[in-house]
Amino acid sequence: MTPRQKKWIFWGGLLIPVFVPLTFICLMGLNVFHAHEHCIKQAGLAFRTYARDHDGRLPYDTNGFGNALLLLVKGGYLGDTGGVHSIGPITGPGDKGEVFKRALKTGERISEEKCSRVYIQGLSETNDLQIAILFDKKSCPGGDHFRRPWGPLERETCLLDGSMRGVSDQRWPEFSSNQVELLVQAGIPRAAAQRYYQQR
Repeated sequence: MTPRQKKWIFWGGLLIPVFVPLTFICLMGLNVFHAHEHCIKQAGLAFRTYARDHDGRLPYDTNGFGNALLLLVKGGYLGDTGGVHSIGPITGPGDKGEVFKRALKTGERISEEKCSRVYIQGLSETNDLQIAILFDKKSCPGGDHFRRPWGPLERETCLLDGSMRGVSDQRWPEFSSNQVELLVQAGIPRAAAQRYYQQR
């Protein structure tokens, strides 16, 4: 081995262990993958607080679940009432929440088809706490909390107890089937329960 090769091995052995973790920390610190921008855990806390203020009932609106979600924003349960910072938790990864921002200004009805997260209306704190009340319509690599290009495709869900659960695409059919059964047991007609899980 030549002195030049020994020098490269020395510097490589010294610098690689330093630069690889440092690069990873910088990528995560700068949030280049936009992880955790749509914190569904915050939505879970907002639902719990809303229920406490409304005799255990969760948000409901006859104009659909988009307008029901907007009640969390208008009531300040997600932070500011102007919706600048508070819309993230009710929108899925990649959604800037324009439909909610526009509705805050104009008062227009929010089309459920334009929402990036699905919200199950008509429930209260007395229902099964394992019911997913909010979930991503589409999966993304790593889910929102751990978003990264190499991550497995995953949807995040918010359960009635306020906790979050990531569900991979591989497990989604079984998860959604079980959730439909929980909704039927909670008194939601089967066709309506299935429609929630057929949203695209």
